[in-house]
Amino acid sequence: MTDAPTHDVVDGAEPVLEDVVGWRRHLHRHPELSFEERETAAYIADALAGFGEALEVERPAENSVVAHLRTGRPGPVVALRADIDALPIDEQSGVDFASDTPGVMHACGHDGHTAMLLGAARLLTEARDRLPGGEIRFLFQPAEELAPGGARDLVSAGAVEGVDFVYGCHLWAPLQYGKVAAMPGPFMAASDFFTLAITGRGGHGGLPHLADDTIAIGAQVVTNLQHVVARRVDPLERAVLSIGTFHAGDAPNVLPGRVEMSGTVRTFDPDLRERMPVLIEEVIRGVTSAHGAGYDLDYQFGYQPVVNDERATALVRDAIDPAALTDLAPIMGGDDFSAYLAEVPGCYAFIGAGDEAAGATFPHHHPRFRIDERALATGVRLHVDVAVRALNEIHR
Repeated sequence: MTDAPTHDVVDGAEPVLEDVVGWRRHLHRHPELSFEERETAAYIADALAGFGEALEVERPAENSVVAHLRTGRPGPVVALRADIDALPIDEQSGVDFASDTPGVMHACGHDGHTAMLLGAARLLTEARDRLPGGEIRFLFQPAEELAPGGARDLVSAGAVEGVDFVYGCHLWAPLQYGKVAAMPGPFMAASDFFTLAITGRGGHGGLPHLADDTIAIGAQVVTNLQHVVARRVDPLERAVLSIGTFHAGDAPNVLPGRVEMSGTVRTFDPDLRERMPVLIEEVIRGVTSAHGAGYDLDYQFGYQPVVNDERATALVRDAIDPAALTDLAPIMGGDDFSAYLAEVPGCYAFIGAGDEAAGATFPHHHPRFRIDERALATGVRLHVDVAVRALNEIHR
């Protein structure tokens, strides 16, 4: 068998690309939250089973699907990954295929990631006898959006054992359609999470001197936590601290005895990452003790930073059309693709999916989030190109 140029693999891909749009729209209409992707995983497994017997499908971890395309000839093992979960957001995008599940939405593009990898799996399976030697492994991963994440479970289940190269990509609305970014080194931040409860004496809203106003105390905590990054962290270091939830009280004339909030911390530097919970607790302790309140802080280290391997990234950049290739600064978003990179050299790329004419102008995790669906074809072709190049160029 001779090695097949990538353009031979994607010749006649238009019918597949039409199916990719259909798969994406079905998944968008039927989203499932992290660790609950039962129907999504079943849909993926059924689709893969229809691509032919050459594709070996297994379910190594809950709500995951892994497919093996073995050429039967010696060569490297290349893994391609897509995340499959949705978010707890009530959709307001206005698309015809909007979510049928109230309060759940594909607001980050994972439906597109899944559909693109299905399309690549079909094209590569159809071209199996023309591929270089080795194996391509397709990882459909649950629970990227919720720490501790699904990547950890797939790694523990052996999904990347024997893998020589791993690639993944993210549709990125802030990046214009037609552009693709693959950057070596630190690319996405470590993402950690915390919950905080502030407790005190509840009481009457008209008699605040007989109670501890946990809402006012909580508001001061939120305000003072901003000083952790602004005044306790070197301005040249990257760090973000954001409060995402704040819940308290049930009536306008009652001072509640408990306030609950939660937030996230994003960093790149390992030492700063370890310091952040210490700095946060110093602020919380100082504010609450000054007002006679108590607190309970639960801090969870989530995902490691996404750090792209230089050689793997060079391979991916070579696969990108020079007219499309663009540079992108590291972002403070996180992704548990880092769990694979801790085991295997690889690269995580961003595919431009933003376009004003397509209404793809809202940020990720927004109720009106959209993508330019033309980006799906870019993602499919890049999956295929990267996989074939890796089979050709990586030596075990």
